[in-house]
Amino acid sequence: MAQKSEARFEKIDRLRSNRRVQIEDSKPARFDDDEEEEEGSHGSIKLRPSEKNVTEDQEPFMGFKVRRKASLHRDYKGDYLDVPSNPFLMKLVGKQGDSHVLFADKALKFTGSGKMKRRILLITDFAIYIIDPETDMLKRRIALAAVERLCLSELSDNFFAIIVPTEYDLLMASTRKTEIVTLLVDATKSMSDYELEVVFSNSFEYNAASDLVKEVQFEEVEGGVKTRILRK
Repeated sequence: MAQKSEARFEKIDRLRSNRRVQIEDSKPARFDDDEEEEEGSHGSIKLRPSEKNVTEDQEPFMGFKVRRKASLHRDYKGDYLDVPSNPFLMKLVGKQGDSHVLFADKALKFTGSGKMKRRILLITDFAIYIIDPETDMLKRRIALAAVERLCLSELSDNFFAIIVPTEYDLLMASTRKTEIVTLLVDATKSMSDYELEVVFSNSFEYNAASDLVKEVQFEEVEGGVKTRILRK
């Protein structure tokens, strides 16, 4: 067990980097908050992770042996949008019966057709909310109890997939990925004593829609990480 935990911790240590991330998709990755999803042609886009993600990526997941306990979560703010000052967000979570906001920030969501959409990612102690910041519309609410596992690469990038077997999965990118994953693991364990599985792999599949499976492939290249999102 100790060897397994140490091996997983070494994977997290390898996430440390400040390099450019490149995405390649079989469909064009585009910023688009308002249009309906459409089929497209081949394309690519590049993202640059923030420097803050470098130190955060050293934090342990899934009950790993903790190093430097005093520094654990010291840089985690949680609410980066000041939710209490936003009447719409307060009303939204209150209407659903939630009151404790663990995390709130803007992130990128990848659609089934390959577009990237700006979204507010809000996490409470009971659910994950995906909100359109332009229209103040709730796009999706996922109960924490419905999340089976989280998928991440072994490299330094901002991608993570939330696997929801009873619905469809969610692929997102955030410079605060490690904080998000840590909060989801902790919140799930606090709510149900269930330890959410975190899978590290440089290739994983996710259901982009109920009838659409995609594979995300990560490759370390000179100067950064190349990411490919392919239809299965």
